[in-house]
Amino acid sequence: MRSALRFAAGLPFVLLAACGGGADGPAPVDTKNDACAWCRMSVSDLRFAAQLTAPGHEPKLFDDAGCLRDWLKEPREAAPWTAWVSDHRTKEWVKAKDAVLVRDPAVQTPMNSGLVAWASAASRDQDPAGKGGAPVFLAEVIGPFPAGTK
Repeated sequence: MRSALRFAAGLPFVLLAACGGGADGPAPVDTKNDACAWCRMSVSDLRFAAQLTAPGHEPKLFDDAGCLRDWLKEPREAAPWTAWVSDHRTKEWVKAKDAVLVRDPAVQTPMNSGLVAWASAASRDQDPAGKGGAPVFLAEVIGPFPAGTK
């Protein structure tokens, strides 16, 4: 009985620890069940996904870098967010501040933003989708808002 009480007493701590987001890295994405924090569409194509993470906060997942941009214009919660985008070619997560971004209307993104990201210029150059489009400055996606976004 005592061990059951100790287990039950420790359970809230375990649940709180499991629920809090982390800024050490991007959160895993379940493409069958996760919804975009902005448009509520399924985050089903990791080539265009983005996310925000912060210590003690649930990660905010986005199906399109344009949704990340729009959410940051009207953030519903302040936090020291770290912005992540998925490399279109490899589907690997990269900090948005380190990514190579382009806007290409010829690339069909989930919400038609045309925003495509890569971890590097070399990754972009190896991707057929990287042949067109105009370079995008990071400020156009994560802007000066909210303070603390990295």
